[in-house]
Amino acid sequence: MTKRSGLGRGLDSLIPTGGSLSSATPGVAELPVNAITRNPHQPRTHFDAAELDELAASIREHGVLQPLIVTRSATPDLYTLIAGERRLLAARQAGLAAVPVIIREASRQELLELALVENVQRADLSPLEAAEAYRQLHEDFHLSQEAVAARVGKSRVAVANTLRLLKLPEAIKQALAENRISEGHARALLALSTPQKQLNALETVLRQDLTVRQTEELARRLAGEKPPAKAHAAKAPEIADLEERLRTHLSTKVNLNRRGQGGSLVIHYYSEEELNALVEKILGEGV
Repeated sequence: MTKRSGLGRGLDSLIPTGGSLSSATPGVAELPVNAITRNPHQPRTHFDAAELDELAASIREHGVLQPLIVTRSATPDLYTLIAGERRLLAARQAGLAAVPVIIREASRQELLELALVENVQRADLSPLEAAEAYRQLHEDFHLSQEAVAARVGKSRVAVANTLRLLKLPEAIKQALAENRISEGHARALLALSTPQKQLNALETVLRQDLTVRQTEELARRLAGEKPPAKAHAAKAPEIADLEERLRTHLSTKVNLNRRGQGGSLVIHYYSEEELNALVEKILGEGV
């Protein structure tokens, strides 16, 4: 495998296209399911039982339609999974003895990158799973945040924001993992300067069932910021829509305030690194 080829585009370049897949398809072989071990760098740690049941039922009916990607392990006759763990688990559950695979050479870093790309592109990773995978690429494999972003097809701002979730106290990370709060809530809590303030705010969020917007207001009050002047009327739908589009594109909080024919656009950042990443994204530099 050519190093780095296809990672930015996902796994498509590794999988043969055209025609139905079978052991007769060029590049595709069949391996016993018991000869395949899980990817030790798989960032995904949770698989929904109901979804696995559905996939297993489909596999019983139609077989595995997309091959798994594996690499040879140090142990003879054993292979390490690069991508396709959900399909492998479902195939075992369906009672299949063998599955179609594509065998590729891969380094430890590529095992992580490919598993990460597959899950990120299919939106299968939780925010904390993605954050931990980004951390491994950044710290264990010494990739810059720009390089990590390029590998997974995300903006540097999105990668930086996701990484910041790992700085939260364990109780908040647990609440996020259990879906008691959203990633938006967690990011709002990051605006508070100490873990204790963040934990106190979490209690209020859970007790009062606050929305993300209300959590941002709570964090602002606890941080001692003056609340913004109240608008005389609710924002027009087109302004609210544009504000949301900007938030999604920049991966950070954005406020659009109209006054007469003009107004102000406020883009929030929470570290010097995030500011630099936002500047790069807005100006189109370093992309």
